[in-house]
Amino acid sequence: MGKKLQSTDRLRPVDLARGHGLSTQAVRNYEEAGILPAAARTPHGYRTYTPLHDSALRAFLALLPGHGHPTATAIMRAVNESKPDEAFRLIDESHAQLLEDRRTLRDVESALRDLDPGSAGPTEPGGTFIGPLARRLGIRPATLRAWEDAGLVRPRRDPRTGYRVYDEAAVRDARLTHQLRRGGSPLERIAPLIAHVRAAGGLAPLEAALAEWHGRLAARGRAMLAGAAELEEYLRARG
Repeated sequence: MGKKLQSTDRLRPVDLARGHGLSTQAVRNYEEAGILPAAARTPHGYRTYTPLHDSALRAFLALLPGHGHPTATAIMRAVNESKPDEAFRLIDESHAQLLEDRRTLRDVESALRDLDPGSAGPTEPGGTFIGPLARRLGIRPATLRAWEDAGLVRPRRDPRTGYRVYDEAAVRDARLTHQLRRGGSPLERIAPLIAHVRAAGGLAPLEAALAEWHGRLAARGRAMLAGAAELEEYLRARG
């Protein structure tokens, strides 16, 4: 790639932009952000780009789907500042986050698979108090209070007595937390799982969303591979 970069190879901003379906303003913004190396200037002050800039832009656009805009920008800026170790560190962090997301998905699937539908017993129409729920789960009330402090379970308070009342959603979260704790998951790792359940609207909708979740993680993984290939081409072009 580097051998093709002849002195006569010059690209106008519009040429570089059109080649990637972008506006010339976007190209200028990318240069100002450090995503592209600084462009040369004509005697009249016009920017001129080279195939090296084209390679940089292809690398950045390929990095975007897998790493997101802030990280992809930071990676390219590090490379252009001749700090490859920083770029590699950022890439490693993205892969670590993807791995953590895969573990989260695995834990959710495992918990749903092993969850005993009758483990917490029926929920009373008005809700369940902390003592009965703790006995049904085989834990201490203090454990439920600790889960509440961690944001994993959200009982409401009886307006007259101030007692905790666990409705159907709170019982669901307590059961799922209990199952995940039995599997060895720490509280800080359970929090995003419970958040996924709440966002999905419950366990049944979450089960239906698992395939889509798998697809998103697979797409991110493949996007990271594509981004790595283009970044390697850019690193080679830089020499």
